[in-house]
Amino acid sequence: MHLADRLKNLGTETAFAVSEAAAAWRAQGHKIYPFHLGDINLPTPANIVAAQSRAIAEGKTGYAPAAGILPLREALAELLGAQRGVDYTPANVAVQPGGKPVVTKFLQAVMEPGDEVLYPTPGYPIYESQIDYFCGVPLPYRFVESADGFQMDLDYLEALISPRTRLLIYNNCQNPLGTESSAAELQRVAELAIRHNLWVLSDEAYFDVRYSGKTTSIASLPGMQERTVILYTFSKKYAMTGWRLGAAVGPQEVIQAITRLNTNDESCTTHFVQWAGVEALRGEQSAPAAALQTLQERRDVTVEILRQIQGLVVHKPESTFYLFPNVTQVMERLGVSHVAHFADAALKNTGVSFCTRMHFGRSLPGETQQYIRLAYSGIDTPDIREGLSLFRDWIDHTAHQGAAA
Repeated sequence: MHLADRLKNLGTETAFAVSEAAAAWRAQGHKIYPFHLGDINLPTPANIVAAQSRAIAEGKTGYAPAAGILPLREALAELLGAQRGVDYTPANVAVQPGGKPVVTKFLQAVMEPGDEVLYPTPGYPIYESQIDYFCGVPLPYRFVESADGFQMDLDYLEALISPRTRLLIYNNCQNPLGTESSAAELQRVAELAIRHNLWVLSDEAYFDVRYSGKTTSIASLPGMQERTVILYTFSKKYAMTGWRLGAAVGPQEVIQAITRLNTNDESCTTHFVQWAGVEALRGEQSAPAAALQTLQERRDVTVEILRQIQGLVVHKPESTFYLFPNVTQVMERLGVSHVAHFADAALKNTGVSFCTRMHFGRSLPGETQQYIRLAYSGIDTPDIREGLSLFRDWIDHTAHQGAAA
């Protein structure tokens, strides 16, 4: 039997492939230190779990409206509007079974085959996968590293834009880099979107995962609300990765189209999970605040140990739970030429498992530096100390042995 040819264009979330390799190594009796997957090993707050149980007991187990239950859409419109300084109503909200469907449905709603789509690389790999799958033309834009971290190469981005460019995917508080835009960078991105009349998908999955300062949504800038769809997810702030609850928030016209796609794809997001979402937004917020403190402690310990490794460069971002160390000099010390070989050797010699630059979208011409991504959301602080100490010592010992030889 023949499968559809379009499946050849469909990519995957490659971090899960790293999970399989780590699981196989664990099955052989080895301890794994999991830095590869951006899952969260903290419990969903008890009040949210209780709200779901109440909803089930009350019989909220049938179909719900395709756009989502009104109390959840009201809560999302109120919260996102207040945080971002814009006015939203429930008509601007379409509830989703997670944040990821927003990418797919946004592209289906506004992109014609052959339209050019700007998206970040390194970046969340599903952007690239879905652009290819729905026959768009992918235009990856890049970042440059400085002493202060990573910044968008805005001149490069602008040079990509042509009359066929229709969409821009923008991820402030970015996965995998952990970086966020300065006010000036955010303003210039908005100016480009307005000048070239681009739709914008603003992936704000990590909007609330920050340790100092305040996140700014591009939708809050003048002229941007009417062209921007926000990807919102409950996964990160509320430790609800497996609950699959999110939302598309934006202009009513595109939200109506996304709601029609809801009807065709899954009918509705799970009814009782939506009531848990209402509690997440309206209820007690002490557990998310405590989780953020835990993540900050993990970040600080991870950075502390990584900075003890000669040649490794790591920035300490104030948002997300990712680090994107430059390991170019480390690999040179070890005599390793390919970052995949470095990752495999690290797993086999220390149990430390992580993704690499190659897991986050196609590389661009001229890329010479080597990077890995460490997610500290799914590993406890004692294991961070233990695993990264082994990682550090393995690098130092192996490099010393090579130098002695």
